[in-house]
Amino acid sequence: MTPAEAFLWSHIKARQLDGKRFTKQHSIGYYIVDFYCASQKLIIELDGEVHNNPTAAEYDQKRTAYLNGLGYKVLRFENKMVFDFLSSVLDEIKDNFQEND
Repeated sequence: MTPAEAFLWSHIKARQLDGKRFTKQHSIGYYIVDFYCASQKLIIELDGEVHNNPTAAEYDQKRTAYLNGLGYKVLRFENKMVFDFLSSVLDEIKDNFQEND
């Protein structure tokens, strides 16, 4: 787990975020996602510097399209956002929770 992943995990584990259960390093189809909330079909991915290169960006787009096609919502955040604007990141995650949980 990267430092950014560990930092975010410390704020979403054990149902800390609106009582929602997240798992880390969860396998879905061909991929392992950073964080997954099954009740919401919500995936959270954290992107480091490597995701800025064109090859990685294309891979991320294909991966996101695949996961969206399976009915999952994918949220992506840069590592820097997690460290510098954690409350905004957590708010955006909560904004994507469905009411009918």
